[in-house]
Amino acid sequence: MRDRAASVVVHSLAALVLVVLAFVVGYTIYKGWDALVHTNFYTQDLRSTGPLDPLTKGGVRHAIIGTLIEVGIALAIAVPLGLIGGVFLHEIPGRFSRFVRTVVEAMTALPDILAGLFIYATLILIFGLELSGLAAATALAVTILPIVIRASDVVLRLVPGSLTEASYALGTGQWRTVWHVILPTARSGLATAVILGAARAIGETSPVLITAGATGYTNTDPIHGPMMSLPLLAFISVQSPQPAEQARGFGAAAVLLVLVLMLFAIGRIIGGRGPGQLSTRQMRRRRAASSRDLTRYTARHSAAAPVAIAETGG
Repeated sequence: MRDRAASVVVHSLAALVLVVLAFVVGYTIYKGWDALVHTNFYTQDLRSTGPLDPLTKGGVRHAIIGTLIEVGIALAIAVPLGLIGGVFLHEIPGRFSRFVRTVVEAMTALPDILAGLFIYATLILIFGLELSGLAAATALAVTILPIVIRASDVVLRLVPGSLTEASYALGTGQWRTVWHVILPTARSGLATAVILGAARAIGETSPVLITAGATGYTNTDPIHGPMMSLPLLAFISVQSPQPAEQARGFGAAAVLLVLVLMLFAIGRIIGGRGPGQLSTRQMRRRRAASSRDLTRYTARHSAAAPVAIAETGG
């Protein structure tokens, strides 16, 4: 009876979470539907659009481009460092490793606004970098780096110790074992860690507002000039009393949801295969390599057969 009661509670909580999630997504799409049905919403920016202009004018192209650029740069900075940090915490025990783990755990609870203020005080005020997408991407990288490190560390701990012991027993070094055994085994979990970091970065508003500013123009240069992002546009637009601006804000939030879903799907495709499960291309390469090995062995055997016959006097 206790098992059944616990099962009912767990399934009820899961259903409640799904209902809340469906309500959030449905409400966002419903409020932004008037903007989402217009083609110009995806192909135009807000350089010549005012709060009183209809939804047939202006769009969120500049925010979509800005979000993709900022998140892309942030992931390019944080993912390699995060994976290296996770491997370091897992493979190199010691006093310095414990110190790094403590710092990472403290940074996980760091408010996002502090990351933006840190980048603003260093890159912008000290080094003279202007408000730009690069500054915002750096702030986002600082925000998601501890998440990727902690998630990677937890995933690497789940790799069975028998696999690493077998690798060491065959004479393989530590880093070769990490590269060929541990990381491929934990690939799916590492992809989840990257998705968690990307989902955190793609929805940030305060660091982007401080370091990148806001603009209605399309800016594809991450080094020069302010750059708009989807969460910042949604935050600004929904505060307007004009219904058209509110619809643009909810429409931007809906587009942001779609981008997160696409990112999740890409991450699942990249890291969704289990340990030792090969893709179709890898299977073709393995079959071709096996065919070449068979041809080489057959030729070697054919060349060695006459020599063996001659040695035996046959």
